[in-house]
Amino acid sequence: MTAPTRVPRAMVVAGVMSGTSADGVDVAVCRISPGPGEGATPRVRLLGHVGSPYPRAVRAAVLRVMEGEPVTAAEMSRLHWRLGEIYAECVTKACAELGVKTSAVAPSRDAHLSRGEAAAKMGHPVLHSGASLRLGLVACHGQTVYHQSEAARYLGAPVRATWQMGETSVIAERLRVPVVSDLRPADLAAGGQGAPLVPMLDYVMFRSERVSRVLQNLGGIGNLTAIPAGAGVDSVMAFDTGPANMIIDECMRRLYGRAFDRGGAVARSGQVLGDVVARGLREAYFAAAPPKSCGREQFGSSFTDGFIALCRKAGAADADVVATAAALTVESVLEGYRRFAWPHLEQAAPLAKTEFVVAGGGAKNAALMGMLRDGLEPLGVKVRLMEELGVPAQAKEAVAFALLGWLTWHGLPGNVPAATGARRAVVLGKVTL
Repeated sequence: MTAPTRVPRAMVVAGVMSGTSADGVDVAVCRISPGPGEGATPRVRLLGHVGSPYPRAVRAAVLRVMEGEPVTAAEMSRLHWRLGEIYAECVTKACAELGVKTSAVAPSRDAHLSRGEAAAKMGHPVLHSGASLRLGLVACHGQTVYHQSEAARYLGAPVRATWQMGETSVIAERLRVPVVSDLRPADLAAGGQGAPLVPMLDYVMFRSERVSRVLQNLGGIGNLTAIPAGAGVDSVMAFDTGPANMIIDECMRRLYGRAFDRGGAVARSGQVLGDVVARGLREAYFAAAPPKSCGREQFGSSFTDGFIALCRKAGAADADVVATAAALTVESVLEGYRRFAWPHLEQAAPLAKTEFVVAGGGAKNAALMGMLRDGLEPLGVKVRLMEELGVPAQAKEAVAFALLGWLTWHGLPGNVPAATGARRAVVLGKVTL
């Protein structure tokens, strides 16, 4: 089946992302336009980013579903619709704060201010002076509650599956704009992993003729994109490196009653148990060759149960458990880089220097970043933050899905088969009008 095509045009697109940490919603409002000339990559400009935490009860409900706890069909349906309302509210809030018009935005408390004054007051970048920007499209990733990229027998046949919750009809109705959603299934149906999908943005925005770049996101799960200097999209390598903040956050919740280790302060106060890290790295996922993807199915509560038990057996205090969880995250990233990304970059661009660019919530964790620098800089790899390339660390994935939504709206493929393992490039997602 051929997807409908539209002549590519500039649009203001809101990308909506809620990741495996299930801590909240990031909305990135972007202006996306066609590149100059036939076959050129699109141009993506981030206009602003607004993050909103999930209400505590909503996060608890999402985590129950993600961890496979018994939940009734009625509860699942209600959560699906509740998330749709939350996403609509978050986009409305972001557009109001950034001065982007929609058909549904009510006057804010700062309505007496000019658009530029209101944006500056909220700490967001001021948009084009004098321009009247209107939201044209929402691209909503939804909340992943299950992702199974490898086939398993179910009802007599091998099945792979992925499920992102959040009713998009609610978003379309509240904002009166088209919504692109369900961006993973088309790649999965084409034989891919359905992840990672961020490599398209990495290639469009961060490819360099001069240096090779590794783009590492540290969300709940870590994912890596390796782009050799001067490479075409077919030379992009990408895969999930394993747990990033997921195990750290769960340890913090259980041991300290906190959602996360702010700034890595707890990890920095503890001692790393090297034997436990080495034991954790024996998990079969880490040695598997790309393409590959993972989630709570591999590194959720049951993995954390075993991890904490190993730490306690080794005599760990609470801070030592968190420090060891941080070290496991870093060592899994380094293992993925050394084993897979480094040889790929050396083969494709042997003379180019390499930059390792970090995004996601983990970029704010000083313990993680210190360990990464200690592991990478002796290899001659420069570690940078995503902000240095013009995109806030927490906004990157939402920007990526804004781009994917724009591509889908225009009938253009959004996956990178070299990264996901799909048989072909496909148009991603479904459109709700």
